[in-house]
Amino acid sequence: MYMTMFAFSFAVDRPSYSNSRRTLMGTLSFATGAIVGWPFALALAIPFVFEELFVFGADRVTPEVPVIGIDSLAYGKLTIVPWNIVQYNIFGGAERGPDLYGTSPWNFYFLNLILNFNVLVPLSLLALPGLLITYFVDKKRLGLVSPTIHESSPFTTLAIRLLPFYLWLGILTSQAHKEERFMFPAYPLLCFNAAVALYLVRGWQETLFIKFTNSPYRASQSLLFSRFTLSVIAATSVLSFSRIMALWNYYHAPMTVVWVLETQELPRLLNTTGLLPTYSHLREDERPRIDLSPIRHFGLQLCVAKEWHRFPGSYLVPNGISVDFVKSEFHGLLPGHFKSVAVPANSTSQWWLRPGTDHVPKDQNDLNKEVLSHYVPLDSCDYLIDLDFPLHPVESTLEPRYAVDIETWDRVFCKSFIDARHSRLLTRAFWAPGEAWQSNNQFGDYCLLRNKARVTQKEVEVKALVSRGDI
Repeated sequence: MYMTMFAFSFAVDRPSYSNSRRTLMGTLSFATGAIVGWPFALALAIPFVFEELFVFGADRVTPEVPVIGIDSLAYGKLTIVPWNIVQYNIFGGAERGPDLYGTSPWNFYFLNLILNFNVLVPLSLLALPGLLITYFVDKKRLGLVSPTIHESSPFTTLAIRLLPFYLWLGILTSQAHKEERFMFPAYPLLCFNAAVALYLVRGWQETLFIKFTNSPYRASQSLLFSRFTLSVIAATSVLSFSRIMALWNYYHAPMTVVWVLETQELPRLLNTTGLLPTYSHLREDERPRIDLSPIRHFGLQLCVAKEWHRFPGSYLVPNGISVDFVKSEFHGLLPGHFKSVAVPANSTSQWWLRPGTDHVPKDQNDLNKEVLSHYVPLDSCDYLIDLDFPLHPVESTLEPRYAVDIETWDRVFCKSFIDARHSRLLTRAFWAPGEAWQSNNQFGDYCLLRNKARVTQKEVEVKALVSRGDI
């Protein structure tokens, strides 16, 4: 997304033989986004390349991105990761490919974009048809430039700049497997198209106003047009703020729970066992950041069961804590751990910071088939993240209600999480103050649970080690 926005900041500039920076930076930005980020994002550059080759014959540039060299060093052999992604998703055969990970109806992206960009979505889709209308009703809107062999029509160049969003939306909509994140690269283009459409619509308004009043002067003095723009900006701002507040209040619990683990529960363990230094002689703003590295002495295991798909990522969990999965009703492939392997003296990985990246695990597959070795027994978990709906409980043999098992688990922290099945569509998608709105939603408890027996035992053991001076 960022590289698309950066590339487009150069691509929207007028092409010129003297402006080689436009071609250079535009090409490098598109290429970097595709190679470093996601190779399919290169489709967004198709109109730009078409313009460079056929609409305006400017200079060329061949990007040299050292990504292949870095990837090959990490994997211990020549590896072209972008090609691997394309090969699996397009040429993987009937047994492989993205459809293994779920499919969605054709209108998935339209609904998702409206949810996140509200009134900007119809504007973004109106941009190209609106440009055609402007060509006939307000041709002077883009300037009085006649196309020549050295300069294309402003309508042609603007149309080329509007095309990437339509192209991207069309490609993704045609795919059965859809995910919200796939639209991320085109977000800047959606905003650009919407801004262009807003500008064109204002031109239509001015044209009609002049036609009916026969007074260009009155049109220039009228507040009608500026207020129209302001109303669109105000509407999308209010709706976007409401959506942000809904995400924060209704769906943020998974992030908050992991944050509480790091900032409250782990410091508590260190404090009760004598591993947390005291800084009572210092003011609060002078106290150093808590060093959580001694937590490794506990050998803690954080487990995730049915909430694997909402878990925000192990990178938010401090080093020294193992993140593992407990068997649930899900029957697909879940991530595994990087293995600690010995590095041969002649291996290229000795030059890499994480030598284990070149190890090919045997318990992985590209068919989304479940691997039982990726699970750990429930009784080996010190902490567990789970979601419970007390008003509408759902449980099964593999997904019991851990949060109500008070004999085994303590509730370290719980935060409300929207119960989508029993909340209204509009009120769960957007936030508004007041009981009348909030009463249409129901919530569950998203909890960080602590295994009473295991954690208590580990506290005793570590405290004993600290008292003997072994830590």
